[in-house]
Amino acid sequence: MRFDLPLSITLGLPDILAVLLLFICWYGIGWLIERPPAGQPSVSVLMTRFRREWMRQFVARDPRIFDANILTTLREGTSFFASACMIATGGLLALIGNSERLLGLAEGIEILDVTGALLRAKLLVTMFFVVNAFLKFVWAHRLFGYCAVMMAAVPNDPHDPAAMQRAMQAADLNITAARNFNAGLRSVYFALGALGWMAGTWALVLSTAVVLYVTWRREFASTSRQVILRSLPPPRLSFPTREPGSEPPPPQP
Repeated sequence: MRFDLPLSITLGLPDILAVLLLFICWYGIGWLIERPPAGQPSVSVLMTRFRREWMRQFVARDPRIFDANILTTLREGTSFFASACMIATGGLLALIGNSERLLGLAEGIEILDVTGALLRAKLLVTMFFVVNAFLKFVWAHRLFGYCAVMMAAVPNDPHDPAAMQRAMQAADLNITAARNFNAGLRSVYFALGALGWMAGTWALVLSTAVVLYVTWRREFASTSRQVILRSLPPPRLSFPTREPGSEPPPPQP
């Protein structure tokens, strides 16, 4: 059974199922990492405790140059990956516009016949993940910037009523930025997996399975996870709780 798609692309049922498997695994592992079972938290979820604990320690730390250096390192990482994704997107657009040059190579490694339109479709699937990663990295970079501003607004006096609240706001921004950064990394992984389609349908299935396993292992069965579990900070609320009916602290002049 074959399906005729726009742009003169003809895909067989195995190809369609393989591409669906790729997207299902990409979405499914992301959902599992962000919403893991209660007794099996992922590394990403475990790190949220340390990010909140970081901001709690930040309130009383003086000077705060150490914290600024950490945040600068995080922003540099997101900037690097965003730039790499932008370059990769440009390269993929160039390949899509000159796909005829790849036909000879593709015909040499592809079991089925391949056309220029089908080759462009395969590259477009890869480009989807690269562009998604770029958008995630750019947004993570911006959120880390918001976090830096919020950290700068934390009063130097740890006894100031607004200090801990603003620190927890900075922690929430930091956690959201990290969540987007991790999503960008997963998109990069699956972009590499999508390149397996260039070698055929079963190569795509195999590369998807490999990427899925590597992603799962790093989040749920890695050595780094065992290290993190040795000593976990206690779970914290995003904001300090108040007694029912009590008034919030007055704004500082």
